[in-house]
Amino acid sequence: IFIRVNSAGVELSQADFAMSKIAVNERYGGNLMRKAIDYFCHLAVAPEFASKIEKGDPDFARSEFWPAIRWLRDVNDALYDPTYTDGLRVAFTFEFGRGKLQDLVALLSGRNFETKQYEESTAEESFAKLKSGILAFMKKTHFDRLTMILRSVGFVTSDLITSRNAVNFAYIVYLRGRREGLPPDDIERLVRRWYAMSILTGRYTGSPDTAFDLDIRQIETQGLRDYAEAIIASELPDTFWTGMLPQLMETSSAQSPYFIAYLAAQARLGDKGFLSKDITVRDLLLNRGDKHHIFPRRYLQQQGMNRGRYNQIANFVMAQSEVNIAIGDKPPEVYFKEIAEQVNGGPKRYGGITDPETLKRNFEENCLPISLLSGQVPDYETFLAERRRLMALRIKRWFEVLG
Repeated sequence: IFIRVNSAGVELSQADFAMSKIAVNERYGGNLMRKAIDYFCHLAVAPEFASKIEKGDPDFARSEFWPAIRWLRDVNDALYDPTYTDGLRVAFTFEFGRGKLQDLVALLSGRNFETKQYEESTAEESFAKLKSGILAFMKKTHFDRLTMILRSVGFVTSDLITSRNAVNFAYIVYLRGRREGLPPDDIERLVRRWYAMSILTGRYTGSPDTAFDLDIRQIETQGLRDYAEAIIASELPDTFWTGMLPQLMETSSAQSPYFIAYLAAQARLGDKGFLSKDITVRDLLLNRGDKHHIFPRRYLQQQGMNRGRYNQIANFVMAQSEVNIAIGDKPPEVYFKEIAEQVNGGPKRYGGITDPETLKRNFEENCLPISLLSGQVPDYETFLAERRRLMALRIKRWFEVLG
């Protein structure tokens, strides 16, 4: 089957091979284990599928796996909808202390990595360990706690979850912390900081198997707390916030991990939307608020700038649609002057802020130079450089409050 599929040009992953290996092994319950993984992932997306499982697969409904996953029928939370690859990766890495899924295929086949022989006892033990890992992955308490921690970091919608493998390893950190008997508060702190570090450094982009394998083996050797704290300190030194991060933020990708981290930071810190008196960035993210160009797009287009320049992430703020519409295509020197007039007794044109102190705080929360209000509007490139610096410091502040 695999040869035919591959000859058709479909690339199969190690997770595909592992799932196939699991499914055909009825001796150690692999067939039910495979269904449990598939059903869990399906229910996470479509809870109503539960009734079809109960009616259409009575054998599975009588198994020990169904009570472990049927809680999903009452859940409608799309923050983290795992795939079978995610489930396998978390369960395997957590339970086996290895990160390469090709090792799982070998272990399920009975390979003893110490003797270099294939042994039935190794296969039996591996299926038992994988089952334990899968049940830990699917447990309601664990899953709920993970999503709660992600939200507490500021990742309040699935749109902000752009690295599934960063989430997967954060889940592994949570499960390992419980296994090591760490206090719940310490576990949450480690998960928050590790996940944020993973996003900011792109730790699990590229070849996740290699990164997972390195990290879990070091956790096995050094212990979770010591290893996590050492890696975070080495990956995010003081120079990261003032030197590297502002440079990395020179991008026009709204899916950039740095812009995602910035939005999460604003959500976590309770920042208000641009020129909003009461509406927070968190509110805007949950209700799909506008990404407003500080230097309006059409204004920059008229100056000959292309999309890669006018869509720089440092040119975006989260704003209510009515604020965005009111500003329109006005040159920044025009509407910033009108904003300054608004808080000094002038007509109310943009949002509900009418006093200078609230406006100053709003500018600080949105990483805008206060000098803009005094008529000092720099050229676009100078503005971008300064705003990147301020955004990086806001992200640093966010990371500090995570623990």
